[in-house]
Amino acid sequence: MSVALWLLALQGVLGAADTAYYHEWRARLPARPETTAPELKLHAVRDFLYAALFLTLPWRAWQGWFLVALAAIIAAEIVLTLTDFVVEIQVRKSLGDVYAGERVMHAVMGILYGAMAAYLLPAAAAWWSQPTALAAYDSGVPELLKWAITVMGLGVLLSGLRDLYAAYDLPGGGWPWK
Repeated sequence: MSVALWLLALQGVLGAADTAYYHEWRARLPARPETTAPELKLHAVRDFLYAALFLTLPWRAWQGWFLVALAAIIAAEIVLTLTDFVVEIQVRKSLGDVYAGERVMHAVMGILYGAMAAYLLPAAAAWWSQPTALAAYDSGVPELLKWAITVMGLGVLLSGLRDLYAAYDLPGGGWPWK
C-alpha cells in the first residue's frame, strides 16, 4: 500500500502541474466554455473521483463490498480519461490540438495511474475478505504524506468544482482569463 500511496501523491503533483500549466495557463479552458464545456465536464467528474481516492486511501480501507465501489471509481476514472483523450481532439481544434508536452504528461500520468492501481491490488485482496466498512487502518506511510495527499484531495475537489462552474458559463467562471 505504501508504494500505491507514493504513486498517488506523484500523480497528484503531476495532475496539479498539468491543470495549472496546460489547462489554465496555456489553453485557458475555463475562459472558453462555448467550446471547452465537454472537456471541462469530463475533468470535473474525473476530479470528483480522484478526490474520493485522495481523501480516503491514506486513511481508510475499502473493506468488503465497499471494495466494489472502489473498483468502480478506478474503472470509471480510466473510462473518463480515455473519453477525454477523444473529446480533447474536438475541443482543442481552435487551439491547434492538445499541446505536445500535455500529451506526454497525460501518457506519463496514465502509466502512473496503472502502476498505482496495480500496487493497490494486494491491499484490495486483503480488504475483500473483511467486513464491509470504510475502516481506519495504518497505510504504512509517513503522516506528512497522508496529509499531503489529503490536501491534494481537497485541491482536486476544488478544481472539479471550478471546471463544472466554468463549463456552465456561470458568472466569473472564466476568471482570471475573461
